[in-house]
Amino acid sequence: MTDPATQRPEFRNINAFNDLPTYRLPPAGWVSILHRVSGALMFVLLPFIIWLFDKSVSSEYSFAKFRAAFQVGVGIYPAWFINLVVLALIWAYLHHLIAGLRHLFMDATHSVTKEFGRSSAIFTLALSIALTLLLGAKLFGLY
Repeated sequence: MTDPATQRPEFRNINAFNDLPTYRLPPAGWVSILHRVSGALMFVLLPFIIWLFDKSVSSEYSFAKFRAAFQVGVGIYPAWFINLVVLALIWAYLHHLIAGLRHLFMDATHSVTKEFGRSSAIFTLALSIALTLLLGAKLFGLY
């Protein structure tokens, strides 16, 4: 007879349809996934970012076209769509920056406790969303 303390743990395969919908990802997991999503979003929209930068600094006429893009749109894209894309870029940049600083701080100070990971993840999510809402209000002309 084997001793219960030396028994090997029993592992089972997960059922993706039953187990994954009930799994609650911790805040640090959300920050990690969103850090990757924000980086991918900035990379995919890089041509749009370059176009915006080019229109904003080339000449006074191109700057007027740049401003008009946010007020009347460009081509088939209405202004609200351009503003939403820019708002997504604002969120992506802010979240990527804040989450990156969080990772650098954790690496530099060796702050790898579960409590610090949770609290810093919640701070990262809250700060990036709050700053996005603040800049989004400015983008949509609320102040």
